[in-house]
This record gives sequence, C-alpha cells and structure tokens, in this order.
Amino acid sequence: MQPIISIKNLNKVYSSGFKALNNINLDINRGEIFALLGPNGAGKTTLIGSICGIVNPTDGEILADGHNISTDFRKAREKIGLVPQELTTEAFESVKATVTFSRGLFGKPADPAYIEKILRQLSLWDKRDSKMMALSGGMKRRVMIAKALSHEPQILFLDEPTAGVDVELRRDMWDMVRGLRDNGATIILTTHYIEEAEEMADRIGVINKGEIILVEEKSELMHKLGKRQLTLHLQCPVQSIPEELKHLPLELIDDGNELIYTFDAQSEHTGIAELLKQLSQHGIDFKDLNSTQNSLEDIFVNLVKEQS
Repeated sequence: MQPIISIKNLNKVYSSGFKALNNINLDINRGEIFALLGPNGAGKTTLIGSICGIVNPTDGEILADGHNISTDFRKAREKIGLVPQELTTEAFESVKATVTFSRGLFGKPADPAYIEKILRQLSLWDKRDSKMMALSGGMKRRVMIAKALSHEPQILFLDEPTAGVDVELRRDMWDMVRGLRDNGATIILTTHYIEEAEEMADRIGVINKGEIILVEEKSELMHKLGKRQLTLHLQCPVQSIPEELKHLPLELIDDGNELIYTFDAQSEHTGIAELLKQLSQHGIDFKDLNSTQNSLEDIFVNLVKEQS
C-alpha cells in the first residue's frame, strides 16, 4: 500500500546556520497511529511544521496522499488536520461557531450534520453553545481536535495532545484517538508521555538532533530492544557472586539479599533453568522471584543516550 505521507531527503537549515532537520526519510502508512518521540529540541515540531506547510524546508520532498506540499499546497494541506500544542481559540466564540468557521477556512461547504457528528464524537455537543472562554483546558483541547477534523482530513497531527490534561481525561482521549483511527484517519502523535506511545502507537519513530534514529513496529521494538530482568530474593544474603558465575550478567543488590539476572527478551534460550541449577550447586537458594521487562521509556532513554 502506498504510504499516506512520504518524506524524502528533507533538510531544514535556519538562517542562523542551525540545522533542525538532517536528511529525513520517513514513510507513514495509511490508517496507522504513528508516535514521534524525541527530547526537547530534537526537531519534532519543525518536522510537523514542514509537513503541514507551516515551515519551509531547505530542500527535500513531502507528499501527503500523493500531493506535493510545495507544488500542490492546497490539495496536500486539505488532507491534513493539525492540533497544535498551544490552545489558541477565539475566547468569545461558541464551540459550534469555532468549529464551523474552521471548516469554512478550507473552502468546504456548510455541513451542520457533520459538525454535530464530530462534536458528539468528542463529547462536546452539550457544550456547543458555550463560549470558549468558559471551557476547561481539557474541553478546549477537544475543541482543537474538532477544529482539526472540521474539514474531514485523512491525516491528523496531534502535537502533545494531552499536555496539561488530567489522567482520567487523558485515557478518554486515548480512546477517542483510537476511534478516529478505526474510522479511517491516520494519526501522527508527538508526546512527552512515553506511556501514551506505548499504549496507543502502532509504530514508533525516534528523532534526535534532527535525525530519525529509529522507526519500528512498537511490538517489534519492545521485542528487539527490551531487556528482561529476573530478580531472585535469596534465602540468605550472599557476600559475592561465585567466581564460576561471574561471566553471567548477574548483580547483587540490597546487601546481598537479592540477585538480578538480565537477559534479552527476544532470546528463546535465556538459561534461567541452568542458572538456578548452578546457583543451587553453590548453595544459593531463593525464596521468591519475579521478572520485569524494560518499558518503552527505558528503550527511548537508552537510544538517545547512545546517539549523544
């Protein structure tokens, strides 16, 4: 299937000489939720701005559903809805008027039934006559999403969509975004909440210092780069790891009361049974054990550290 967004050899150099984007090549598939992760200043906002036609790239090509963002801007831009991080709305307009006006900006004919549909989807219908200034931050964020959807785009960019939103509303919005994807939208998400990407994304892209350092299926990324740790709670404290076992990835903690064994999550032959056998042979017995796996946040932090 042809990607809905295709980026080739994209660069952005500002007049100061700062290179914000360095030879970005990226395809985003139709109908997926793609999470773009990166530390502050990594280039996330510049990349989104370039795709949405807000930032003029120095060179390179961006196609949105086959339309070139530079040479066929109107066709390309009407495919895209953008929910910026900043809450910028007219304070004295009603919710319904704000969303309806946004649709008109893209030259779309009036469609009250569609406006009602998206307001209901976003639990905003009861607030349709409320002034923007009277809404909570979470409700204003929902209105921003409604504005972005008003012209029926196929691609939706969410830049930090749950920033400043409480945990309960954040989960409601996750469900809403999944619903948009299920209805055929392609979602590109930037977030500082790593659990948001872990919860929602189909694929993960990591950008750092203006370069894409990794693009991977989320499940495959967790499988390939996630580490598992087996923690053994020992019957009696151990002063040191036996010499014969020092070649293994073992670590004593808690004054010798716990032993940690680290292994690859992807490996089918972790050697746990053999490890327990050897420990028993050296008089090291355990009373309890538990296993944990690296989170996406651990993987992200390690990837960025490796590139720094």
